[in-house]
Amino acid sequence: MSWLDRPASDTQISHGARLWLYAVGALVLAFLAIPTLIVIPMSFSQSQYLEFPPREWSLRWYEAYFASSSWMAATATSFKAGFCTALLATPMGTLAAYGLHTARLRFVGLAILALLTPTIVPVILVGIALFYAYVQLKMVNSFLGIVLAHTMLAVPIVMMIVGSALKSFDLDQERVARSLGATRTQAFLQVTAPQIGFALVTSAVLSFLTSFDEVVIALFVSGGDNATLTRMMFLALRDQIDPTIAAISTIMIVMTSLLLAVSQLFGKSET
Repeated sequence: MSWLDRPASDTQISHGARLWLYAVGALVLAFLAIPTLIVIPMSFSQSQYLEFPPREWSLRWYEAYFASSSWMAATATSFKAGFCTALLATPMGTLAAYGLHTARLRFVGLAILALLTPTIVPVILVGIALFYAYVQLKMVNSFLGIVLAHTMLAVPIVMMIVGSALKSFDLDQERVARSLGATRTQAFLQVTAPQIGFALVTSAVLSFLTSFDEVVIALFVSGGDNATLTRMMFLALRDQIDPTIAAISTIMIVMTSLLLAVSQLFGKSET
């Protein structure tokens, strides 16, 4: 039996009958990935301008990136902000998802909608509102301001991921642990949390990436010694189209892919 004649699912539909679906999936993947991947060869160009395809190959722009104190400072700020955002958003979003999942209130749906507002409202409006609030609080260009702003964006993502995991979790297991003397906190940490561990890891990774990749709000609330990497990339692209941006973008693509791959491997190891 050839590969095309083998069943693709429990419904016994063959891979041959699904070739059209595989073709559509490949086209969609190419449409999404190719524009992003084009930046990779551009980062190895010798030219002082963004050039595709490169006429000469070089590591010139990677050297420029790692040799620049301003780029390194912005990278450190972004890493620290992403790490702190993950530390704040993951437990906050998890507690919110758990509380809403176990609540027996009439207006739970409205509460969920309110907590998801940062993902619904255009980011530019969120940035403007935060800027005016931070001006009053004297938090513009502060590291704390960046972390709090990015946490606000990351918490809804954590809520959605953990909330989905809790829907497939049997809360009776936690109730049994509590009936045997465990407190609610002990029952959650020792029974519930280990079984939704993949969702928690994924939430932490996506919280970090939400902060690390965010640029719109960073343009409003970061700057000076606390400028983020994405903010500096945007300004460099606007002012002089520095090819160093291509090298940084390639590094970010590789880092993001590795983090997501590691989180997926963690999920497979749990199953």
